[in-house]
Formats: sequence, structure tokens, C-alpha cells
Amino acid sequence: MTALRQRKGSKGKEPPLGAEFQSQQHNCCTDHHPEKILHGDWSWGAIIWTSVGWSVSVGLGLLCCIYMATLHENDLWFSNIKEVEREISFRTECGLYYSYYKQMLQAPSIQEGLSDLIHDNLTESKRTINLLQRMNIYQEVFLSILYRVLPIQSYLEPVYFYIYTVFSLQAVYVIALYLTAWLLSGSWLAGGLTGVWYILNRVDTTRVEFTISLRENWSLPFLALQVAAITCYLRPQLTGLQQKVMVWLMYVTTFCFCLTWQFNQFILLVQALIVYTLDCVDFLTTVQVTTLYLVQVSSLLTVWLLQFCNSMILGSLVLSFIVAALFIRHCQSGLKTGGLLVRLGKLVLHSTMVLLLTLTINYLAKKALQLRSDEHIFKFIKSKFALGPTRDFDANLYLCEEAFGLLPLDTLERLAGTLLLYPYILSLLLLSGMLAVAALQNLSRPRGGSAEERKGAADGRVVALRPDVAYNLLHTLFYGLLAFSTMRMKYIWTGHMCAVAAYGVFGKELWTLVLNTFSCNTKVLLRLVRYAVPLLMIGCLYYKFWPKLMEELSELREFYDPDTVELMTWISTKTPKRAVFAGSMQLLAGIKLCTGRVLTNHPHYEDKELRERTKQVYQVYARQSPEDVHDILRAIGADYVVLENSICYERRHRRGCRLRDLLDLANGHIMDGPGENDPDLVPASHPRFCEAIKTDTAAYTALFTRTFQNKTFHVYRIKKKRKKSAKSSTEPSATQ
Repeated sequence: MTALRQRKGSKGKEPPLGAEFQSQQHNCCTDHHPEKILHGDWSWGAIIWTSVGWSVSVGLGLLCCIYMATLHENDLWFSNIKEVEREISFRTECGLYYSYYKQMLQAPSIQEGLSDLIHDNLTESKRTINLLQRMNIYQEVFLSILYRVLPIQSYLEPVYFYIYTVFSLQAVYVIALYLTAWLLSGSWLAGGLTGVWYILNRVDTTRVEFTISLRENWSLPFLALQVAAITCYLRPQLTGLQQKVMVWLMYVTTFCFCLTWQFNQFILLVQALIVYTLDCVDFLTTVQVTTLYLVQVSSLLTVWLLQFCNSMILGSLVLSFIVAALFIRHCQSGLKTGGLLVRLGKLVLHSTMVLLLTLTINYLAKKALQLRSDEHIFKFIKSKFALGPTRDFDANLYLCEEAFGLLPLDTLERLAGTLLLYPYILSLLLLSGMLAVAALQNLSRPRGGSAEERKGAADGRVVALRPDVAYNLLHTLFYGLLAFSTMRMKYIWTGHMCAVAAYGVFGKELWTLVLNTFSCNTKVLLRLVRYAVPLLMIGCLYYKFWPKLMEELSELREFYDPDTVELMTWISTKTPKRAVFAGSMQLLAGIKLCTGRVLTNHPHYEDKELRERTKQVYQVYARQSPEDVHDILRAIGADYVVLENSICYERRHRRGCRLRDLLDLANGHIMDGPGENDPDLVPASHPRFCEAIKTDTAAYTALFTRTFQNKTFHVYRIKKKRKKSAKSSTEPSATQ
């Protein structure tokens, strides 16, 4: 529907494993960590080197921000197109989110704007909903208030204030990844390589330039900041005050992440599993484990309060898991005692108990709250792994989208092309081996005893892996598995992947292990290799990709979607302001933004009743009688229905994944076109509504009136049925 055309004239109590090793390594380390000055190193070398490192991080962040903003401008010619075209460029759910920013700015006052959001009757017809409870739109509220308060209205349009804020968050994202690599490796050069990799792998690390308002573009920078704060918190040399500062930073960043994305609970669940794994193999102290759990819980509960006690948060798996993990851990005080086999047996029993208690708590919580908002996600997961019904409309709606499929192999090819994949895999293999050996050492070491006995046991160990390194290793492993299973989740993995690969290239521990293997480990050679290899890689990347970046930035296009512009203009000028429109979720989001009309359904799918309503509205693309479709649309208050040729005659998806196929399967009807059908499917008794209505036969014209059409869209006004009494009174006059 929307196209881009070429622009004319252009182109706990005991220390975890390795604590002794870590302090020794820190004392002899000559690298400059970003927090080194905080430890009292005020030498000129430390000040200058650290200042340069921070400056490079800010520079790379700004470079990424400008790069994304330039691509956005070049692709759309955003500064020169009409306002309606700018708004149409906010695709699908992005338009819905941006509409609330626009709505807040158009409100007579901030108080009235907030009241309209809390008592909204425009987003879903015949329903008054609390948008601040249902949707994660506090960022739009905050930005709109900021824009109204700051004296910038005269020289900065609202849309630019919005998009520049999102692009600025990309700068924050790069800086956070930079800091993580710097903390892990001890060299800010690793952070520089991280930033370069992030920018060069833009296709796989972000999609902000064409999905600006997407919730992940707001939340992932805060997640990256949280990971950097956790990495710093797990460093053993921090003082008590610095640890408290890091705990507060973790809380603030986790809170911001949770507030800006509705899928926060599933991301935090993976993170809680990482903490649980590190706790089981004794990499974290009891205090660290409890602190990390409580940061997650407190952040979620704060968001729960701000979202007017959103039941979806209380019924989340991550809260149930944390409660179960802390309770079982408290009850099993002797978990970390005994020999290797005894401890492994205890861990299996412990994990089984945690799992069972988690499921029990979650089941009881959802029953008590009568929570069904997130059941479509679990349907999708069950269907994806062939554990549930495959004809469920909601599940298939996700399964048939490429973004929710497996990670394509061409992603790995692109990552390999920028020299990112190879050091990442090597780092992953080496660190995983070190983690396995260190975990076995941890599980085998004696508990208790004197300090001399523990120190002697530590001196005899082969491998010591720092807790912050172990955390980041499991982070990239767990989220990597998530990315491979669901492509849309790759954006959580690929950014952190850059930091891990850069640590592998610059990390002293990894190069020491490699040089020891070849029996040539000296301080001079170690320093030479650590800096020569990364600098050589940066030089190769510059030589290979700089011309391509310049060519990409010189390529100019223009937004071009005249059919949608014509539709929006017609709706704005020819229909009542309180008219209710039915149609596809994606199109209705644009109608809400561009025209302010009332919707029957929309893309924010986290509501059971809305999902059922959407399925009913979509019967316009199924084989249904005109009477049934008319009754459905009138029941939800629709005045107009918009039919799209791109859906009615869809060819983008394969057979079985077209929207009309999903509806046929859900209705028990045979699908269109050549191919096999399940034996229990039956032929429909009516033609496909979106096709048959265009024939203008009496059965359709009696109930629907065509009011607008172009090559892409057909709009029909839904007539009110005449009452039987009225019909009977007119029949005699008609016969005379």
C-alpha cells in the first residue's frame, strides 16, 4: 500500500568463585575502567584516558543518532511532505501510539488531556477504557507535557520533537553498550568497536528509522543501561556506597524499561532465569541474588501502580517465578552443601520445586484476577512448538508473520560480513567452556572451613570467571536462543552481541588463555595482540564499509502513497467527527491518527474482548452472509467499514497464512485456491463478503452503501435496518 519512490533529481555470605582472583587481577591491572577514577586513581594518565573514553562514547552515540535521523529523512523526504503523509508514515501500531501524543497536544490543558486518556471512548467504540492502564504510553504523555512546557513551539514542530527524542535514545543505547564492553574488557577501545559494529549492523540491531514509535525503540535503550548497571554492580571492587548507587541505577533503568514496553514481563523472566542459573552454580552472593530479584519486583510493582493496578503485571510469570525462587531458596538452607553429585541432585530437586511452585502461584493469581489478557501469547508459544491447536485465529495471526518465525540464516551471513559473528562465536565457545569448568569447581568446592582452607581451595582452581562476565555470557546465550526462536526478538540479542564480541577481541582473560595454549604468553605480546588485532579490525571495517555508508546516505527517496492520502482526506472532510470506522487493525491506527475518528478495533492486542472483536470485524474478509456481517458491525457501533484489496486478494503470504485463510480455518471452511484441506473442513454457504459486496446485488445494497473507492480502498456506509412495523405500514401504499 505504502511505497517509496526515487526522488526526482536525486540519488550471599561466602564470596563467589574467583573473588580472590578478581581482586588480584584488579590490583595488577593497568587498564582504565570507566569507574577507575572513583577508586582514587587521579593520575593524569587515568584522567585523560578516561575522559577520552567517555568522549568517544558520546561521539559514537551522536553519530548513530544523526545516522538514523538522516536515513529517516532521506527515505521519506520527511521535511517536505504533507502533514497527512507524515502521519501515514507512522505505520500500523506506531500511528496509534503517536496519536495519543497528538491528542495530548491538542487538548485544552494537560489535565483535560490526561482525563481524556483515562476515560477514552474514541479508541474502542461503545467502550470507555483507561489508556494509561491498558497501554504503555507514558512516554507520549511525558513528551507532550515537556513540549507544552518548554519554550520550543516556535521553532520546533511537535513531530520533530517526538522523532528526535526517539533517535536520541539510540545514542543512549550505543553509549550503554559501549560502557558494558568497556567494563568487561577494561579498555574503552572495546566500546568503540561495539559502537562501530552496532552502526554497521543497523539492519539487524534496530529498525528505528522506519518504526519510530514502536515500544521496543523506547525500552531497549533502558534495558541496555540496566545491563551496564548490573555489570558494574557485579564487579567485586566496588565500595558499599558505589553498590548502593548501582542498585538505584538498576531500579531506575528497569522501571523505565518496564514502563515503556508491554512485553517487559517476558524479557524480565529471561533475566530472572539468568540470575537463578548464576545463583545455582554459586557465582553470586545471597545479597546480590536477592537484590537483583527485588529490583525487578519493585520496578514491576511501581509500574503496576502507575498503570492503575494493571492485573496483567500481577499475573505475570516473572513475579510468580521470583516469589517461588526466593521462597524455596529460604526453605532449602542446606542447598549448597555436600559433594558434587549431592549438590547436583539437590539442584534438580530445587529447580523442580521452583518450577511447580511458579506454575501454581501463576495459576492461582490468574484465577483470582480473572486474567485472560495475555493468553494469546501462550497460545502462540504452544502452537509454535506444536503443543496446542493450530487453527486458533490469534495464534495463527502471529505464527504467519515472518517477524515471529525462526531467525533466518541470512541474518548470520550479514553479521559475518561485518566481522562480528566470528569473534562472537569464538568468545562464546571460550567463555562457555570457562563457565562450565568454573561451575563444576564451584559445585565441588568445600563449604565452610577457615579462610586459609578456602584460599587453598581457590589457589588450586584452574579457571576463575568474574561474575559480571558470567552474567553477560548467560545474557547473550539466553537472549540468543530467544532470537533464534522468534526473529522479532533478535533486536534484544544483536546489540548485546556487539559488546560481547568486542570484549572477546579486547579481553585480557581470553587472550591470556589463547597465548597460554601456544606457550607464548608475555606481558608485551599480550598487550600487543590485544590492541593490534582490534585496531586492524576497525581499519578493515572502515575501508570496507565507509564508501557503502556514504552511498547509502546519498540515496534519496520520497514518501508516495496517494491512495491512503486520498482516503484520509475524504474521511476528514466528508464524514462526521464521531463516525465509527471498522477495518483492519493496521489501517484503523492510521485513521485514528490522521482523522481522529472512533475505531472498532486497533493493533494493541493485549485484551481478550478486543481480540474477539477484531476477529468478528475481520469476518468482512470471510465467507459470510451480508446479514451476518451487517449484524456484527452494527452490534459494535460501526458506521463505516473500510475494505482493502491488499487483504481481500492477498498474495504476500503463502496459502494457509493469508488472512482470509485464517478466517476460513477458524470458521471451519475450505480455503481458497489449489491445495489440500483438512477433511473436516466444509464448503461455505456464502461467497467471500469483500468480493461479493462489489457486485452491488440487492442483498448487499439493501444493507451497505458505497461512499468512497479508489484502487486500494472501498468504504461502505452501514445502513440501519428498517423496523418490521415500518415495513408493514408502507406495504399497502406500495401496492396501490
